[in-house]
Amino acid sequence: MPLSEYEQRMLQQMEQQLSSDDPKLANTLADKPRPSVRRLSIGVLLFLVGLGALVGGVATEFVWLGVLGFLAMLGGVMLAITGPRKARPDGVRRPGGGASPSSGGFMQRQEDKWQRRNEERGR
Repeated sequence: MPLSEYEQRMLQQMEQQLSSDDPKLANTLADKPRPSVRRLSIGVLLFLVGLGALVGGVATEFVWLGVLGFLAMLGGVMLAITGPRKARPDGVRRPGGGASPSSGGFMQRQEDKWQRRNEERGR
């Protein structure tokens, strides 16, 4: 059953209040996309291939093969643990890629903290 207009407004106000009171908790509770099974499986496969290349490089004393194996392992782990970059609604990607649009980025958070401190001192 869908929420009434009043219930939707109240829920939105509660979310905004939580975000302003405890941004860390709000970020923890925010809906996060589930990791892609495809990315995870490709990352694990790349890690295993890299591990084989690393062991092969050590066994045959081909340093370059060991280095490539290590880089493949690192790439596989990074692919497996990171999610896809999200595009902005207008289709343009953000340089950071990881922050949600509501967080406003590092500088915006610092400015918000500065303004809150100044407001608290003025009281």
